[in-house]
Amino acid sequence: MQHMYKYFISICFLFVYVDGFSQEQKKNTIIASKKDSIVYKTNYGFRVGIDISKPILAQFNSSYSGLEIVGDYRIKKNFYIAAEVGFEEETTAEDYTNSTSKGNYIRLGFNYNAYQNWLDMNNEIFVGYRYGFSFFEQTLNSYTPNVITDIEDYPLYFPANTNTTPFTITGLNAHWSEFVVGFRAETFKNFFITFSGSYKILMSVKDPENFKTLYSPGFNRIFESGSGFGFNYTLTYLIPFKKK
Repeated sequence: MQHMYKYFISICFLFVYVDGFSQEQKKNTIIASKKDSIVYKTNYGFRVGIDISKPILAQFNSSYSGLEIVGDYRIKKNFYIAAEVGFEEETTAEDYTNSTSKGNYIRLGFNYNAYQNWLDMNNEIFVGYRYGFSFFEQTLNSYTPNVITDIEDYPLYFPANTNTTPFTITGLNAHWSEFVVGFRAETFKNFFITFSGSYKILMSVKDPENFKTLYSPGFNRIFESGSGFGFNYTLTYLIPFKKK
């Protein structure tokens, strides 16, 4: 009879031990699960700033001046709508002409962040697209008629004189597409620096009568190929609205 009591007591202790061990394992599993399921939320909001490459360029190039305001809004984890608006004035000197283009432009499009951030970091390696539109005027400051002949040593009876009477044509415009790639880093809380480059394809341009458009604000120099490159170095600040 005593042996039966001993067995019974031993079995009871075994159940208590197993139950206690099971509860401890369950508790540890819940804690680990909670740790593994921590979600780091990031800010969603409107980011606005300035392209500082343009005033820097103006310091080294007296024929250029410009200002560009940039902004974007985060609508999904890796997707942003983006826009840039600005003003540029550029004087272009050719062999026989000197002209100045000045006006405003806007670029609209999106960026996609292809970089996977660690924890609560907020950096980007992005690709994107922009549609650009500019409206501007062009002034022909001076021009010299091209009277050079193909005949060697052929004398010019009427030497060419440079016309220095400025002539301005308004109502010009240009449309283009841009493919963008860039890097953005959060250096301080909600403060970002960005470097990006773009490949531009001209879709259409309105030329002055009897003269070619040599420069379009927002697109830069217009070549015969109808394509070109651009770059931006921006400082922006994020105005957060919510976290996700």
